Amino acid sequence: MSLTVVGSIAFDSVKTPFGERERMLGGSAVHFSLAASFFTDVRIVGPVGDDFGQPEFSLLEGRGVETADIVQVEGGETFFWRGSYGFDLNTATTEETALNVFGDFDPELSPDSAAASTLFLANIQPEVQRRVRAQCRDAGLAALDSMNLWIESARDELVGAIGEVDCVLVNDAEVRQLSGEPNLARAARAVIDMGPRTVVTKLGEYGAALFTQDGFFAVPGFPLEDVRDPTGAGDSFAGGFLGYLDGVGGTPDEADLRLAMGYGTVLASFNVEKFGCERVSELERDEVEARLAELRNMTGL
Repeated sequence: MSLTVVGSIAFDSVKTPFGERERMLGGSAVHFSLAASFFTDVRIVGPVGDDFGQPEFSLLEGRGVETADIVQVEGGETFFWRGSYGFDLNTATTEETALNVFGDFDPELSPDSAAASTLFLANIQPEVQRRVRAQCRDAGLAALDSMNLWIESARDELVGAIGEVDCVLVNDAEVRQLSGEPNLARAARAVIDMGPRTVVTKLGEYGAALFTQDGFFAVPGFPLEDVRDPTGAGDSFAGGFLGYLDGVGGTPDEADLRLAMGYGTVLASFNVEKFGCERVSELERDEVEARLAELRNMTGL
């Protein structure tokens, strides 16, 4: 089995009440890849500039992530984001965004990336998501993420992209905005009517909810006493969720989806314990399994 993720590779500068970091490795595709790498072979696709060097490649490759399809743009600079959080770590304040090489990103998948059994279209322009999906038609499981910007500015294209995937992973505010429904359950059903079999709504520290044509399942966030930086938690959740499903193979049943929700929750919980990729990059599989066992004891998962 193999999983291809297409999305942003970035440098992030983040400040929270518990510390700050300058130009640490981040981006949706990076956080997703590191989490998914515990379960399957991952290929990461995205652009970087000359400022992206061997330390960054080594961090990814050290977790087994295949980096051959990272495109290094000569003379360019890597996508950069600066943000901060108050004590409400569910809300980020964006202070600076520089798309740089990511602004002109129009990926052409290599044969190996296009042959993946699972495809994750991270938060990028919906028309780009559709072009990538067309290059990866043999993927048995395709999923996408999105955000309020695309819901507001490119809704028709986003609805088209949603109709071409099996799973949508967005936060609760975005699924309500996309559907026009204030009730979360009705909102998720409206998105399922657009074409996907599964909708996962991310609820921040409160966990996540899974909606399918046949049922509903929710898992709480893992209770932590030490949270440093929530940046990338949603992408880590998606990486754990889809990475586990790709490792299982085939069409996931209800039991597979529920356990995938558990793994996504666990990977997101580790992500927030340190800044950026610091915690997940040093994480061991036995720690993942131990925390999953705790979560199952808590919830009856």
